[in-house]
Amino acid sequence: MIVLLINPLHECAHAWSAHKLGDDTAKQAGRMTLSPLAHVDPWGALLLLFCGFGWAKPVPVNPNNFQNPRKGMMLTAIAGPLSNLLAALAGMIALQCYSGDMETVKYILYYFVIININLCVFNMIPVPPLDGSRVLTYLLPPNAAIWLMKNQRYFYGIVMLLMVTGLLSVPLSYVVSWIYKLLYYMTKFLAVIT
Repeated sequence: MIVLLINPLHECAHAWSAHKLGDDTAKQAGRMTLSPLAHVDPWGALLLLFCGFGWAKPVPVNPNNFQNPRKGMMLTAIAGPLSNLLAALAGMIALQCYSGDMETVKYILYYFVIININLCVFNMIPVPPLDGSRVLTYLLPPNAAIWLMKNQRYFYGIVMLLMVTGLLSVPLSYVVSWIYKLLYYMTKFLAVIT
């Protein structure tokens, strides 16, 4: 589900946002599509399959094509997690509206929501090269933003270490749970209607 549907949505959102802001690099590279083949990274897909953690091929972006490069990078970056949040909302609406007895359908919809929320939350961690870092560098003074990007490999290493040890799972699961409950209560009226 992640490789075939969720990751392509996330990466396509980056490409679409960049296109709308004036950068056609991703579009010309064939990345403004929902086709999984355009976005799959072989190593990332294998790790996802066997370890439960992986990645898609990064969308190429040229900030020089944006009218405001820092703002353009921030908006392009935030488009991916936002697409996951909107997909989670759509999945929750479908879950609330589903009145059938097939537990498999409920199970698929539930995990579709959970996976999208997880990807949204994880990608918004403000550490390079995750999407949240682009938001942080936009908010930081230019010198601090440059320093952060120059030292991104160290920060990413720390995040990976925290992920492997499980220390990051507690705060992330709390945020994921909070967002899930918010979406659930926002759409609960649909279950009553249907």
